[in-house]
Amino acid sequence: MTNAPLTLPSLTDAWTAWTRERATSELARAEALVEGLRTAPPTDAVAVLRQWDRACGHLGNAAAIGSLLGNVHPSEEVRRLADSAEQDAHRVATRWSLDRALYDVFAGLDEEQVAGDPAASRLLEKVRADFRRSGVDQDDASRERISAVRERITELDQEFSRVIRDDVRTIRVAPEQLAGLPQDWLAEHPADEDGLVTVTTDYPDAVPVRMFAHDRDVRRDIAIASNERGWPQTEPLLTELFALRHELATLVGYCDWPSYDADVKMVGKGSNIPEFIDKIAEAAEVPMRRDLDQLLARYRRDFPDAEAVPGYDYNYYAELVRSEAYDVDSQRVRSYFDFARVREGLLEVTGRLFGLRYDRVDVPTWHEDVSVYDVFAADTAADTAGDPADGGTGGLPAGRLGRIYLDLHPRSGKYKHAAQFTLTDGVAGEQLPEGVLVCNFSRGLMEHDHVVTLFHEFGHLLHHVLAGHGDWYRFAGVATEWDFVEAPSQMLEEWAWHADVLRLFAVDASGEPIPAELVAAMRAADDYGKGIYARTQMFYAAMSYWFHADRVLVDRGEAAPDLTERMIELQGRYGALPYLEGTHMFASFGHLGGYSSGYYTYMWSLVIAKDMFAAFDPDGAGDLLAPSVLEVARRYRDAVLVPGGSADAADLVANFLGRPFSFDTYAAWLAR
Repeated sequence: MTNAPLTLPSLTDAWTAWTRERATSELARAEALVEGLRTAPPTDAVAVLRQWDRACGHLGNAAAIGSLLGNVHPSEEVRRLADSAEQDAHRVATRWSLDRALYDVFAGLDEEQVAGDPAASRLLEKVRADFRRSGVDQDDASRERISAVRERITELDQEFSRVIRDDVRTIRVAPEQLAGLPQDWLAEHPADEDGLVTVTTDYPDAVPVRMFAHDRDVRRDIAIASNERGWPQTEPLLTELFALRHELATLVGYCDWPSYDADVKMVGKGSNIPEFIDKIAEAAEVPMRRDLDQLLARYRRDFPDAEAVPGYDYNYYAELVRSEAYDVDSQRVRSYFDFARVREGLLEVTGRLFGLRYDRVDVPTWHEDVSVYDVFAADTAADTAGDPADGGTGGLPAGRLGRIYLDLHPRSGKYKHAAQFTLTDGVAGEQLPEGVLVCNFSRGLMEHDHVVTLFHEFGHLLHHVLAGHGDWYRFAGVATEWDFVEAPSQMLEEWAWHADVLRLFAVDASGEPIPAELVAAMRAADDYGKGIYARTQMFYAAMSYWFHADRVLVDRGEAAPDLTERMIELQGRYGALPYLEGTHMFASFGHLGGYSSGYYTYMWSLVIAKDMFAAFDPDGAGDLLAPSVLEVARRYRDAVLVPGGSADAADLVANFLGRPFSFDTYAAWLAR
């Protein structure tokens, strides 16, 4: 490939001008290509589609730089500018989608001209559907209203993200109240001049405190602080956001937002979402009760009259159950997971699995914490043990495949969760795929849960890079149906649970690798709580769905439920743990932004992930880096990851498995 990665500013004070120029120039290129379609479109249908696709690629570049820098750049000025750039890109996309003259260009294309090109034919079908879903066929007044609604939705989504990103809450406690915390954590949190220790709601602070602090009041206080992030500022933002999404959906002919949103997902119909939620909830009922009985029995040793375990005590007592019943001490476990070793181990494992090589490069970034790697297909079988006869490249082009940025530690003004962001989508010969992993991990020892999260998010990054070598931006990267997006990442988590994998990088301070018997105990302990987890996820999914679906009540002249009251009701129906009185966790539930009514997609994807993983380890006890597994991994890579969005996700999975995916593998795993 001749195309090179982006060159980012090397000087701190150059970022503002660079961000403005990048966004402005990409928008200008996009607009020029679309203007050409309006005024002098090519006579060939494939050429029309290619010009449109390139315009969308440039528009995507502008939106991507806005989304990324708005969430990671240390400068508030750059973040604000980036947010504005993202808004501009969304405005342009909305204007295009409502342009009847532009739609007529695609409506009038001769389908026979693309009949021999499956990708072009698929693109034409999707472009026409996009225009219809946008409301291009509505009257002038409706289209004007749609444009205004979409612009406001973008603003609300950004403001919601900004508030919860910036709202870091704290508690201050006496050092003795932190008894139980690991020594390395305590060393990083000295008392201030008042003799108190400040604990923030950022993950590296809050998670260990909720798991290990013996002081119940401290656990409760940090749980309340975490659940109150964003409250009350985000409630009016969310209320308006849900109302506008509903209005947008009804303006273009759908009964509600979930129906509109589901129409382009594997689930198909909005009404299928609550059916799926109830199906999972029913399958998880017995495992949840089993988990809760075990948890309550342990809790009653300390609180004999307890009828239930409060949510703020769950992490601590679940940890005690795992420690006592399964002989798993998380503080011992974390001693094997030094961050730097984990990061390098992740690269080694995924490189061997997928026939890749990561070369660290010294290039400018937005923060000194960020590490950068160029990704290559392995040149020879010797590069990755057990490669099949194709030498490790398989369906991948030779040479540099992409560039990845790892931004993995918390800081002020940065995105608070874990996600993969796009820097550029990839198209063969034109633009290299570049992706960014944004997380908030400790710089020292990591909880194993965070190791699993790192593997998960890296799965998105791999999907982005490996699927960035086709001919169309529309199908580049993680461009499959949204309810499949999590499946490859969830499946990659499995490699963080096997001793043969972990021993490559999980070593303690003396250099001893993690014992296989400890990993086996960790797996058994992890099985504890999966019923609680599934029901908690269905509570989140139900909240995501019903907050949006409830807007139909307003159409009938009724009032939509108060968000807090609805949250409490749904937690009682689906959740495993009781509501924490006086809290409003929905106010910082960031998935209500990007995922809208589709949080169910995590569990939908997990069902598929469990089914796909069975092809790697059908007996459940194999070496996940054995030559036979690596051969399956290359086949999976080329059948599922490399194609991106060039085919329906169900077809990609069926091509890999040799059959349609099934619910049975997940149900069996949940029940055992």
